[in-house]
Amino acid sequence: MPRIGIIGGSGVYKVFNPEKSVKVHTPYGVPSGEVEIGEISGVEVAFIPRHGKGHKIPPHRVNYRANIYALKTMKVERIIGITAVGSLKKEYRPGDIVIPDQFIDFTKNREYTFYDGPRVAHISMADPFCPELRKIFIEISREKEYYLGFKTHDRGTYVCIEGPRFSTRAESRMFRQFADIIGMTLVPEAQLAREQEMCYVNISTITDYDVWAEHPVTTEEVMRVMKKNEEIVKVILNEAIPRIPVERHCSCKDALKGAFV
Repeated sequence: MPRIGIIGGSGVYKVFNPEKSVKVHTPYGVPSGEVEIGEISGVEVAFIPRHGKGHKIPPHRVNYRANIYALKTMKVERIIGITAVGSLKKEYRPGDIVIPDQFIDFTKNREYTFYDGPRVAHISMADPFCPELRKIFIEISREKEYYLGFKTHDRGTYVCIEGPRFSTRAESRMFRQFADIIGMTLVPEAQLAREQEMCYVNISTITDYDVWAEHPVTTEEVMRVMKKNEEIVKVILNEAIPRIPVERHCSCKDALKGAFV
C-alpha cells in the first residue's frame, strides 16, 4: 500500500502515470474520484484529483471527508496537498511557491470534522502542517529556485474562502492585513488529515495577484503562470518524495492523544 498521498489538480498527471485505479467506498460518501496508484521517482503514491477529472467539482462541494478517509483506508500516512492561490502581498509574486505555516478559515458551510458526536475530539491546530514534511519541501524548493526561476516562501498564511466566487476588493484589502495568499481548498482538508493522525503539507503555487492590486490580470496570463507552476511542482515532487522517510518522527501520528472529551 502507498504511504504517501497527493491531493491536487490535473497537473499532477505530468508527474506520474497511474498504474491502477481503486474505487473506495467511505461512510462519508463518494471521494472526488477513484484513488489512482502510481510511482514518482520509484516511490509508490496514491493520488486523488480534488475537483474530479475535468475539474467538475467546485471547491465548496468537494467531499473533503471522503477524500481523506479514502486515503486513510489505503494506509496512507502522509498527504501532500497542492493548491493554486492568489497573492495578497506584493512580494509574493505570481510564479512563486509558498510552503504555508499557518491558515485562517473564512469558509462557511463545510463538513469540518469526523467527530460529529457522540464522540467529540478537539485537536490542536496551533501548527497545522507537518514540520518534517515542510522541512523537506522547503529544502528541495530552494534547491531548484535558480534553475527554474522562481522564489520559495518558507512561511505564509493562507486564508481560505468559501468560493466559488472570488473576493470583492474590500474583502481582499481586509484579508491582506492578516494573510499572504488566498485560496478555496485548504480547509477543511488539512484539519481532517490531522484528525486521522496523518501528516499534511501544502504546496501553494501563486497564479496571480488578488483584486487588491490595481492592475487587472488576464485569463491568458493566469494560464501561462499555471503552466509554469505545474512544471515547477513536477520537479519538486520528483526530488522531494524519495527523501520522505518511512518512519515518522513528528507529532502528527499522535494528534488524537488528549483530544477526546
